[in-house]
Amino acid sequence: MRDITFRGVGESPEPGGEAEALLDACARVTAWGPGARQMLGYTAREILGHRADELLHDSADAADMLQRWDEGVRRRSLVLRRRSGEPLEAEVWVRSLTSVNGERQWLVQAVGAEVFRTYEFGRALLKGLFTDSPFHIDLFDRDLRFVGQNVTERRAGVFRGTKYSGHTMREMAPPGLLDIDALEARQRRVLETGEALIGTEVVGHPLPSSPSEYVWSESILPLRNTSGTVIALAHVVSDVTQRVRSRERLVLANEAATRIGTTLDLWRTARELAEVAVPHFADICYVDLLDSVFPGGEPTGGRRQRPPLLRRAAYSGAAEDLGPGGAGTMVGDYDARATAPGSPFLDTLAKGESILLADEQLRTCPAVVLPRRSPDGGPEVHSWLLVPMLARDVALGTAVFMRSRSPRRFEPDDVLLAEQIVTRAAVCVDNASRYHRERTTARTLRRSLLPQRLPSPSAARTASRYLPASEHAGLGGDWFDVIPLSGARVALVVGDVVGHDLQSAVTMGRLRSAVRTLADLDLSPDELLIHLDDQMNRFLDERGDEGSLVTGATCLYAVYDPVSRHCHLARAGHPPPAVVSADGGVDFVDLPGGPPLGLGGVVFEEREITLGDGDLLVLYTDGLLESREQDLDTGLRRMRDTLFRTPASATPQEVCDTLIRELLLPGRHDDVAVLVARMSGLAPDRHVTWEIEAQDKMVGQARDLTAQQMALWGLEEESITTELIVSELVTNAIRHGGEPITLRLIWDHNLICEVSDGSSTSPHVRRAQDTDEGGRGLYLISQLTQNWGTRYSERGKTIWAEQPLPS
Repeated sequence: MRDITFRGVGESPEPGGEAEALLDACARVTAWGPGARQMLGYTAREILGHRADELLHDSADAADMLQRWDEGVRRRSLVLRRRSGEPLEAEVWVRSLTSVNGERQWLVQAVGAEVFRTYEFGRALLKGLFTDSPFHIDLFDRDLRFVGQNVTERRAGVFRGTKYSGHTMREMAPPGLLDIDALEARQRRVLETGEALIGTEVVGHPLPSSPSEYVWSESILPLRNTSGTVIALAHVVSDVTQRVRSRERLVLANEAATRIGTTLDLWRTARELAEVAVPHFADICYVDLLDSVFPGGEPTGGRRQRPPLLRRAAYSGAAEDLGPGGAGTMVGDYDARATAPGSPFLDTLAKGESILLADEQLRTCPAVVLPRRSPDGGPEVHSWLLVPMLARDVALGTAVFMRSRSPRRFEPDDVLLAEQIVTRAAVCVDNASRYHRERTTARTLRRSLLPQRLPSPSAARTASRYLPASEHAGLGGDWFDVIPLSGARVALVVGDVVGHDLQSAVTMGRLRSAVRTLADLDLSPDELLIHLDDQMNRFLDERGDEGSLVTGATCLYAVYDPVSRHCHLARAGHPPPAVVSADGGVDFVDLPGGPPLGLGGVVFEEREITLGDGDLLVLYTDGLLESREQDLDTGLRRMRDTLFRTPASATPQEVCDTLIRELLLPGRHDDVAVLVARMSGLAPDRHVTWEIEAQDKMVGQARDLTAQQMALWGLEEESITTELIVSELVTNAIRHGGEPITLRLIWDHNLICEVSDGSSTSPHVRRAQDTDEGGRGLYLISQLTQNWGTRYSERGKTIWAEQPLPS
């Protein structure tokens, strides 16, 4: 291969396009070339024998000029005169000659200034490419053999000192440098199509002993002769390793931003980190989290935790058992060896800094901490990176990245990328951990505020459903309750506090407790709502300026008596309940709405309806029917249709599920509570009522009636206790109450004894002194019964007592 050289600017011009003429010693034209005729327009006949002075635009002595050129000035910029008289800027070269006769002659060559500048630019381009260019340039002939290389390529380590001319790349390239088959396929493609291949990225190793991968940008250009035939190929190659690595890191960082933290699931977040890292960043990755991060624990300053317990949260890679814990450390297991003596985990948890180990550092690390080779016979780990997971200056765990199959070692930029990805994952893990703790707290609070298991009174079979507006918060202001009352009665309650945050949930809990307390007083529904309204006002007053956070609440309260089958209802701004009769009819109770709780100074109205055996009473909150796209009236119509289509044999739980499934709107923004009760009256043979005259002799008669009824029910063993209770209650009514006096026995889960009289005087339990002749009746009743109390009506009061019966 000939070295490509360049002639200096003082020498003759590049061939082609120049004008040539021959002058004698007196500067007369003795020969005139075609190029000169084309440049200046003179024919040979017109110019031969004339002095060269006539060809100059400015007056000058051509002979004197030739003499000075002979002294060493070989090139000069002149203004020539064309035949038309127009000036022409040109670069002129003069070379001294001697004819065969020994006469002095001058060969004059001229090139137009524009053409000359083009020549100079071309020479500068060639010199830049083949001498000064940082690119590696190779020339190949059509047989794919080397023709030439630029200076940069000849100085490269791969071809330094080798004779490459006439050889192919397959013959010259060291083993493993690049994919020779793919290279030759690209070369033949350019030869066949004549189209250049630009910017092909080629991966290889510059030296066989180097473990590092390099990436080159390769462009293959076809070189054509004057007829347009491709006669050679030019390869232009540049090292773009850092650019590609930066692009890969940017892509990986972007992928981590989109794939890590898609949910608030702790395990899935850790798994997403491991899956993002493998295989584009590492061959093996696993994530260990401190035990305190998982539900049930509170992350503490991991730098002070002793001893730290790490649990394997995620793994991704080819060798299942490869990791600090060695064989047996699987996802979910404690990674005990991670904190063994000599383990770098303790150091990174203490300092919060990443640790990078490679080659000899890995070989000197104890195998119990970092095993050299996977059990499946995979390649040896040659690069190991440990990154701490920190969030809010709290240690959450560690992430380990290993390279074994990939020959590339981790670089400082890789450490920065890993820290960036792990930091994002740490924030997501912290959010997931905090979410689980908050959700657990919310669920615990919700369980404490709502009944987890409804009572089972014989008067009603009930079922309920509750859905918070936000599953994340798990809190809301809706509530429901089933409250057993005296006389086998049952109270059904549904309420809704405005909002669905913690404050609403707390207010709801206080209202539910207030309802239970007021229900124990056996108040009528309208009277209970009045007291509940007062209680709501107290809650708002206690909040002060913050009271606007909870602006009010609605409530529906119903009391069902299985003996009379009457149901008394009242509501405070709440949607009306639905009644589904046993024959399939559906209707909404015509019940005055009343204002919401918290307005103060209002009176609520009560209604009484009769419910037969098997009738359904459906109570709910407005979140089931109302939304931004649907008003309450539309929701009520849909609910009526849904209940009408529901089979009469459906259980209360099935009715609840059907309502939720059919009526719940997508994108709801409110809590939902549903309470369904199937009513069941008490059979006539399970209760009896007698009127008692206000005479002392009637106490004995009342005992006799009680004994007879107990025998009729087959409860002779409990008869003595029941007779004693009846005796005390009837005696109390005769002496301290007023007519009319009635005695009622109810056989339900327990035996209920009720004595009613026309007086509103409230009895009190007291401990009688030894010298007192009376005062022991109610105290005795409290000892003999499971529960007792007093309820009031418009015509007086009723003292009742529940006596437990054998199961």
